[in-house]
Amino acid sequence: MSDERDRGAGADAQRVPRATYEKELFRLQAELVKLQEWVRREGVRLVVVFEGRDAAGKGSAIKRVAEYLNPRVARIVALPVPTERERREWYFQRYVAHLPAAGEIALFDRSWYNRAGVEHVMGLCTAEEHQRFLRQCPVFEQLLVEDGVLLRKYWFSVSREEQRRRLQRRSEDPMRRWKLSALDLESVTRWEQYSDARDEMLAATDTPLSPWYLVESEDKRRARINVIAHLLSTVPYRDVPRPRFELPAVAPPAERRRPPRAHHTYVPDHAALL
Repeated sequence: MSDERDRGAGADAQRVPRATYEKELFRLQAELVKLQEWVRREGVRLVVVFEGRDAAGKGSAIKRVAEYLNPRVARIVALPVPTERERREWYFQRYVAHLPAAGEIALFDRSWYNRAGVEHVMGLCTAEEHQRFLRQCPVFEQLLVEDGVLLRKYWFSVSREEQRRRLQRRSEDPMRRWKLSALDLESVTRWEQYSDARDEMLAATDTPLSPWYLVESEDKRRARINVIAHLLSTVPYRDVPRPRFELPAVAPPAERRRPPRAHHTYVPDHAALL
């Protein structure tokens, strides 16, 4: 188990050059498309959980995984704060509703592990609820796996210094400021508490049937490539031949009278002003 209390184990790793990264990323994304077709054809249910430190790169990794996938097959699950009714449900209940059916992939941008992390550290659940989660979670995941769900869990690790730099960049970038929340800022001052919560979570839920895979994310490019390559290596997919389609022949257009363009309202040609 790597220790991220002071710095990530991959902090000194040389950053992957952009050209190398983009070439390998595209190759891996092509393999993800093959995996998607295999999942759809074979009726597989694949769940991928992305967890980790705030600003550790989970969201950008999920974006690269899903970039070329069919949204009807691969869904990103990023649930908001639970409603009052959901707070009165069995904790896992609202997550069960988002599990994939046969032939689908669910990518969880944070998951039921909220209870082991932010809820526990920020006092949003009781100590009893936290301990109950740690006991029930391995059983819940065992039920999923025994029912045939392919479950993969990734924890993105980043050093304290790099997390602080990324949060600072978010605060200064108007295009990314929406990613910053009060809880993100609070995580800076509660680094040690999150470290302890993470260690306790891994000790209770890193099981042979449902193991955790840790992703060193000091270099986001390296982390994205590593997590996609690993995911592909753990799923026994194969290239599923797809039928070839040929466009039908089109008959010459018949003479018809169309309404004048002035009868319609067109989007202004903003591009002409560039």
